[in-house]
Amino acid sequence: MKKLAVLGSTGSIGTQTLDIVRERPEEFQITALAAGSNVLLLEEQVAEFRPKLVSLTEEKDARELQERLHLRNINTTEVVYGIEGLTACACEESADMTVNAVVGMVGILPTVAAIRAGKDIALANKETLVTAGHIIMPLVKEYNVKLLPVDSEHSAVFQCLQGAGEQTVEKLLLTASGGPFFGKTKEELGSITVEQALQHPNWSMGKKITVDSSTLVNKGLEVMEAGWLFSLTPEQIEVLVQPKSIIHSMIQFNDGAVLAQLGVPDMKLPIQYAMTYPDRLALSGKRLDFFELQKIEFYRPDTETFRALALAYDAFREGGSLPTVYNAANEMAVSLFLERKIGYLQITEILERAMDAHTKIKNPTLEEVLSTEGETYSYIREHSRDKRRKEAV
Repeated sequence: MKKLAVLGSTGSIGTQTLDIVRERPEEFQITALAAGSNVLLLEEQVAEFRPKLVSLTEEKDARELQERLHLRNINTTEVVYGIEGLTACACEESADMTVNAVVGMVGILPTVAAIRAGKDIALANKETLVTAGHIIMPLVKEYNVKLLPVDSEHSAVFQCLQGAGEQTVEKLLLTASGGPFFGKTKEELGSITVEQALQHPNWSMGKKITVDSSTLVNKGLEVMEAGWLFSLTPEQIEVLVQPKSIIHSMIQFNDGAVLAQLGVPDMKLPIQYAMTYPDRLALSGKRLDFFELQKIEFYRPDTETFRALALAYDAFREGGSLPTVYNAANEMAVSLFLERKIGYLQITEILERAMDAHTKIKNPTLEEVLSTEGETYSYIREHSRDKRRKEAV
């Protein structure tokens, strides 16, 4: 039986992870759960899975959860909070694997701690490798743990590489759905609303990642993540728009052969594969029907209209602290958009301004990565205040 600590247990990936555990109680046991602020859902998860340790972001939420559990006579689960609590869950002593499904750079520190504690990592947190891949990958090797991708695209590549041998990859073909605005012009994107940006055609995801998918920022982050996971250069990673999300990614070998991993859009497959690797277990759900599918179409991404993808390649090539700026600026811009404080096109504009204003640190320490995030947030806040002042004059 494999024991799991799940970070981000109330989010999309976290709840699907628990669905898999629910279907296979003989295979998995939950020892720790960490969530943001969803006290009620975490309470139900604790009641069902009885973990040893749980965490929430805020102390007040942790207190509320503790009281609720006490009323239900659940007194064997310890409740903690904050980054310390999140890290404690990641390193829960009896866990064999930590599933990191939190959103944002808050996922970096618990990943580092879990690796140092000897835990295998099922990674759904893009920011960990995008901003700190130069720190994480050497740690994985040093502590001899497995780092298994959960993103559907990276899992697809990982699956295709099994048994392929070393140094045989010529190119990675990373597929993208194109998001809900595929084919639209920049002028048409100017009037996009929050509600429209949250309507993804194929996948059910959290708000932030859904907006990222629509701007192609998500694909840009995946390009950088793939570079670290598979030791590839920007020139070896090509993005193809495949609107039906049937081919999850492909690899081209140095003899010209191409392998692809196909399946219906369902995150449970890559989640379960990371949890059970190297074994494949049966998984319920819809199967791919090629007669129904009939054809698969490919398009080049429009990097002029969706400039965020081109900026991701720039950040990838430059390296250092620039990927952190890319990620942090986007996080804040998406937050402002969801709060209806900026327009849709301003997400990419803010991202590019922040990158242009940054003085790159060539090989940042973990502390410098985190401080770069804070400096990027400060730059955007100050710039937003200046803009509001000018508009008020």
